[in-house]
Amino acid sequence: MALTRLEKVQVWLLKAAAGVLFALFRLLSPRSGAPSGRRKLPPVGSPLLLMSATRLAHKIRRKEVSSVQVVRAYIDRIQEVNPFLNAVTKDRFDAALQEAKQVDMLIEEETGGEEVLEDRLPLLGVPLSVKESFALQGMPFNAGLVSRKGVVATVDAPPVALLKRAGAIPMGVTNTSELCMWCESNNHLHGITNNPYDFERIPGGSSGGEGSILGAAGAVIGVGSDIGGSIRMPCFFNGIFGHKTTPGVVSIENQFPICSGRQAEYCSSGPMCRYAEDLLPMLRIMAGPNAGMLSLNTKVDLKKLRFFTVPHDGGSPMTSPVSEELMAAQRKVVERLEADLGVAVQEVHFPEFRHGFRIWDTYMSLPDKEGKLPTPFVELMGEPGKSMWPFWELLKRMAGKSDHTMAAIGLALLEKAHVTEPSAFIVQQKEKLQKNMDELLGTDGVFLYPSHPRVAPKHHHPLFRPADFAYTGILNMLGLPVTQCPLGLGREGLPLGVQVGAGKLQDHLTLEVALYLEKTFGGWRDPGAN
Repeated sequence: MALTRLEKVQVWLLKAAAGVLFALFRLLSPRSGAPSGRRKLPPVGSPLLLMSATRLAHKIRRKEVSSVQVVRAYIDRIQEVNPFLNAVTKDRFDAALQEAKQVDMLIEEETGGEEVLEDRLPLLGVPLSVKESFALQGMPFNAGLVSRKGVVATVDAPPVALLKRAGAIPMGVTNTSELCMWCESNNHLHGITNNPYDFERIPGGSSGGEGSILGAAGAVIGVGSDIGGSIRMPCFFNGIFGHKTTPGVVSIENQFPICSGRQAEYCSSGPMCRYAEDLLPMLRIMAGPNAGMLSLNTKVDLKKLRFFTVPHDGGSPMTSPVSEELMAAQRKVVERLEADLGVAVQEVHFPEFRHGFRIWDTYMSLPDKEGKLPTPFVELMGEPGKSMWPFWELLKRMAGKSDHTMAAIGLALLEKAHVTEPSAFIVQQKEKLQKNMDELLGTDGVFLYPSHPRVAPKHHHPLFRPADFAYTGILNMLGLPVTQCPLGLGREGLPLGVQVGAGKLQDHLTLEVALYLEKTFGGWRDPGAN
């Protein structure tokens, strides 16, 4: 079904607004993002930085290496790369070293053997990075909002608490986009975060600080949240693995901003890491008592799965076309699956995908079961005081006096123009897509879908194509588990990748495919290597 004339006008207005905002930004803002001097990260030096969390925990338990040695290696690496990246906004190195010493003492005193430690504390002594929008006790908790400067978390978010209880040692918190609602991690409290493969490129958002420090080997495991691609875009742009869990499995409590309306139905917390073998144990820990909802102990035979590939969204007028480079990378995955596993990968097309952005935008604005609408973005921007006036902030921005980014102001302006009643056509398209995808996938189907139309864009360029995140956002609306997998580096030395999705609660299928793709395509690459 084609777009109506009114819907075509709305698309045109959105593009026009984005173009005006981008032009204003370029006119009124100084060039920023790329640090002067060195143009490339130093290569990884310590071999401890080239081991998975699973392997590090094993070596720590066996006393082949101490937790103190591992933590010091990561402190050194963060101090080496963070001046170029601005990924870690606040560290807790002294506390981490003290906790590492306690881990080493515990291991010395343990009489039950290595197996007891592995069962009780599977991540004992392993460093962990945490997205700053997750509460980490004693650390800043502001989601890049200037008005929340000085807010410190008094508790741990449940996934963080569970990882700490499993023995992981938090090293610090990482940067986000303002209020975690943009695909570039930039705000006026902590500044802009850079991509480790190219300092002039974005690391994604909103978990961009996590993606950047993980991609730079300044962390081995981390945590992110995802309501429109906030785990998967940073993982794609920074060449690492990440998993958007089936919603409702991993707690989203004690995060800021808080989900409202029906947003909790689409938001997921999940693991981010450099090595695929860490995804499943992290998810098992982060899910806590809900781990039983997933079949994480089920052995997966990839040869018995049904594979599908969706090469693009069908040509949406609101998103950029997928680059030939990324389409070729996805085709290579199909070729390897067929050659290595003997499976037939079926190419499928869903015309409803071309409405991905409008489906996401519509469902993010729906009221909850009691009829309460989501908290307005302007209200969140004014937190903890009065609502922000977007037109006034735009004027202040022109004078260089606003505490808000152009992206946040633009989102607030678009919210003002939002249609209150959802489009019946868009609701129909979403319901049809949901039904068709659920029927296609069942409990043994896996599909490939582009992560984004292009490799990591340059700083601020997403202002001109704000709907390109629809490639990730639409899968939030469908409630499907998705694993982002790296596929090596492209022509410009930037990470390539693909999304691997499955039916609801079939997270174990995509995690198994991630292991296969890492083995086949090489996984994460050191951005400092020649």
